[in-house]
Amino acid sequence: MPITSTFFARTTILLLAAGALALLAIVAASLWLVDRTGEYTEQVLHAQQTRSASSGLLTLLQYAETGQRGYVITADTAYLEPYELGRTRIPEQLQRLRALFAGDATRLAQIERIAGLADEKMGELTQSVELVRTGRVADAVELVRTDRGKVVMDNLRDHLRELIGQIDRSIQTAAGNTRNSADALSWAVIAGALVIALLAGGSVWMSVRYTQDLVAARQEVQELNFSLEERVAERTSDLARANDEIQRFAYIVSHDLRAPLVNVMGFTSELEVSLDVLQRHVAETEKLVEPGQAIEARQAAFEDLPEALRFIRSSTTRMDRLINAILKLSREGRRTLTAERIDMGTMLETAAASVQHQLQSNDGSIIVEKPVPNILSDRLAVEQIFGNLVDNAVKYLDPARPGRIVVRGREQGGQLAYEIEDNGRGIAPQDHERIFELFRRSGVQDQPGEGIGLAHVRTLARRLGGDVTVDSALGRGTVFRVILPRRADGFAAAPGIAVERKTS
Repeated sequence: MPITSTFFARTTILLLAAGALALLAIVAASLWLVDRTGEYTEQVLHAQQTRSASSGLLTLLQYAETGQRGYVITADTAYLEPYELGRTRIPEQLQRLRALFAGDATRLAQIERIAGLADEKMGELTQSVELVRTGRVADAVELVRTDRGKVVMDNLRDHLRELIGQIDRSIQTAAGNTRNSADALSWAVIAGALVIALLAGGSVWMSVRYTQDLVAARQEVQELNFSLEERVAERTSDLARANDEIQRFAYIVSHDLRAPLVNVMGFTSELEVSLDVLQRHVAETEKLVEPGQAIEARQAAFEDLPEALRFIRSSTTRMDRLINAILKLSREGRRTLTAERIDMGTMLETAAASVQHQLQSNDGSIIVEKPVPNILSDRLAVEQIFGNLVDNAVKYLDPARPGRIVVRGREQGGQLAYEIEDNGRGIAPQDHERIFELFRRSGVQDQPGEGIGLAHVRTLARRLGGDVTVDSALGRGTVFRVILPRRADGFAAAPGIAVERKTS
């Protein structure tokens, strides 16, 4: 099933949205995991600091005890250096541990117990050192032998080792959490990359399928266009032949109808002459017969026959105008159009001058707004178009107000638009297209005409490559708009004129 452009657009948008969501999810997960990894890393660093401080405290206590034992045994003050270092640094180390465990009540309680034991141990060490300094070495040795200091030191080792064990376990837990976060981050990135890769693959597949379908559709359209152009060319040729045949048929029929019509009109003229003779004869006969005997003859001679002849005359006259119009349209359809440069301002001024005398009767006016764009087209056809439209505007002015007709022209999208605007009777909306049909008229039929002029105007305009439209409202006036190409296309060229022609 071919992929439609709507389906392609919607699917592409969905894939892009899914890709964007996947990317946002990867970024969000990465940020969260990085944050968690940072927290676990801080926990490891903190635990390492507390372990280092705890181990340092135990080492200082052991150094102090070693220095005290050496001094008691040898009375050599050189052994007091570790003792003095311990006595100075142990309070600092305890304070550091309190700061590191601030906020952890359990650990602070452990530190306080260790601090008490450390104070007790340092007190025992200080007492023995002072005994040696005062020369009471035996008392100092006896104090050591009581094992009071050993018990305190053993308790200190047990508490500090327990604390260090707890810290080691917390370090292991934090390190494990850090590894887990790193692993989770890696898997999240891998999963997100797979999702994006799948979405990208889907987009590529969709694009390839749509492109293939589009290429196939274009090839099919090109083939259809080629066959369509051939069919159009065939139909155009058929229509041109049919149009020529119709025009020839119209010409022949009109010509054949005209011959008997001329006979009918001729015999009608003879009957009119004979009617004068008959009427004189009936008038003279009435003088020779009794009154009332020639009533029927008089009625026939002076009423019935004249009425019948008037009807025949009007009908043949109308038929003669129709046949002449058909012959005119047939000749125009077969006439070869010749392109030449036309000064539209001069042509429209001439058309306006030809109807000026008709407008003077009701104080009317006709104005040609200049400048008017010139055109390269068939002069006779253009003259007939604007001559008919100007005559039509004058013919259907409203006698209730002074007539005003304005003719103007302008460029419009590469073409030329000419307007003939009047303030006449106007045309009903339902008749805007009907007036361009052959033998159709609109409104009150109080003006001579057969309904051929506007049909002829539109036919000529379309032969020139343009069209004629109308915009009108009853009681307000009418605007006829003539759209024509700036340059003739496909016409025969007058001497010295280059004409554009279409190529296929």
